[in-house]
Amino acid sequence: MLELLQTPFGEVAALLVLAAAIGFVGTLLHQPLVVSFIAVGLLAGPAALDIVRSDEEIQLLSELGIAVLLFLVGIKLDVKLIRSLGTVSLITGLGQVAFTAAIGYFIGIGIGLSIVESLYVAVALTFSSTIIVVKLLSDRREIDSLHGQVALGLLIVQDLVVVLAMIALSAAGIGTSTDATGGSIWFVLIAGAAVLAVVLLFVRYVADPLAERLARAPELLICFAIALTALLAAVGDAIGLGKELGGLLAGISLASTRYREAISSRLAPLRDFLLLFFFIGLGSRIDVGTLGAYGVAALVFSLFVLVGKPIIMLVIMAAMRFTRRTGFLAGVTVAQISEFSLIFVAMGVTLGHIDEEVLGLVTLVGLITIAASTYMVTYSHQLYAFFEPMLGIFEPRAGSRETAYRIGAGARAPEVLLFGLGRFGTAIGARLRKRGIRVLGIDFNPALVSRWRELGYDAEYGDSNDGEFIATLPLHQVRWAVSTVPAHAPGVTHDDPRLAVTHALRAAGFGGRIAVTTHHSLEAAALREAGADLVLEPFQDAADRAVELITSGAAPERVPGGQLEEEQVGS
Repeated sequence: MLELLQTPFGEVAALLVLAAAIGFVGTLLHQPLVVSFIAVGLLAGPAALDIVRSDEEIQLLSELGIAVLLFLVGIKLDVKLIRSLGTVSLITGLGQVAFTAAIGYFIGIGIGLSIVESLYVAVALTFSSTIIVVKLLSDRREIDSLHGQVALGLLIVQDLVVVLAMIALSAAGIGTSTDATGGSIWFVLIAGAAVLAVVLLFVRYVADPLAERLARAPELLICFAIALTALLAAVGDAIGLGKELGGLLAGISLASTRYREAISSRLAPLRDFLLLFFFIGLGSRIDVGTLGAYGVAALVFSLFVLVGKPIIMLVIMAAMRFTRRTGFLAGVTVAQISEFSLIFVAMGVTLGHIDEEVLGLVTLVGLITIAASTYMVTYSHQLYAFFEPMLGIFEPRAGSRETAYRIGAGARAPEVLLFGLGRFGTAIGARLRKRGIRVLGIDFNPALVSRWRELGYDAEYGDSNDGEFIATLPLHQVRWAVSTVPAHAPGVTHDDPRLAVTHALRAAGFGGRIAVTTHHSLEAAALREAGADLVLEPFQDAADRAVELITSGAAPERVPGGQLEEEQVGS
């Protein structure tokens, strides 16, 4: 076994086996891979298993991983996307960054860190992990909810702040290498301007036709993206801008092409694989024995991130007249630091601004906050129910901004309430409307609500899990309440949205009939026992209808305007 670890290949093999084992344990604990990777780095370091010996090889893979990570940030920064950032995203994003950094700085000073160390830690605390937040919201199918959209907008603003922060660090790095005449600075500025000009020309004249040509062989397109990332990272490093900014420019150069989403999705697994070596290299540089000296500081900063950042979001969103529920759910999503936080602090160590002990402190904060926030986001609705009585001060007094999504007061009372305006819900709504039945559509996705209204349908923004919202609905003439909102996972559980809407309707005095949707036949009996009068099974029902049409020989009648059903995104 010892002979195996004597070669770089054997060393990497051992590290991958360790990563797979710890990653498996992490999945059992419902933890993101970032936590497992950090743990691998600490275990593989000299203070534990001491596996890492090939420092140069690990460092090379680590740097390539960071370049790919910055490439994926850059490829999302399309100019059109930046222009489309709304007021809410800018205010919540910049407000959260400013207040978190300011409070974090004074906490750092208060616990004895120097001014420079406090600045680095404060900035690191402002970043939240886009990878983790998007994964958790997607798993809970809340990516299109209002709080999910607020969180995504905020994360985009944070990514822009990351870019500016790294540019600032690169400029600081130029200053540290300047000679008496200042020639190094002028060389970097001129060379950087030349590289930027080449990138702009590439975007304007080459990117689209070249990507179109390469896309005929998708593997070649991905190979080109990696090659461009490595090339610009190497050029950036050679002229003094740094590999990070080179990778970022590579992503920006392809951000305007229509293949950016395909490139991004295919490179994500490679990014995760290469980032493993960044965390391994990080762990090999940290003396685990010294982490105890920063234990109190790490707990203080972690408590601030886990509690303080959500409160900051609550205050900002309350000031913008969002409800306390939306503010709480959006705030919980940012209760962690990011992998960028570690990269940012590691750059400070490389530049000689701070010591590696500070990197160890931020790493420990990352482990605590990422692990804890995963459970906070997963159980965010239960947490809100627990803390709701204490959040009254965050409820807007002069009317909620969210009332803009509410239906006009003059609308006729509906006969059917339809929860979930995705593909299946839209198909049901279109057919009910054709039969002259008044339908009120309800969804937690503002885009779908707006789309329904544009098409002449009555729609209202709201969350079917919110009992207070259900009680405000016009229930007196409703004969059917239909929920097409799916469960988060197979099996009927206590937090099942279908049970939530059923219980909320009955608690509000609804005397009509309730229909819910399932994709698993075994759930039907449990849903009926919970109070559902009808359980819809889209695949089974569609198969039964198909058999009827085939055996009868009758052509199906199409609903006019059925194109609407094809345009909706499933919810």
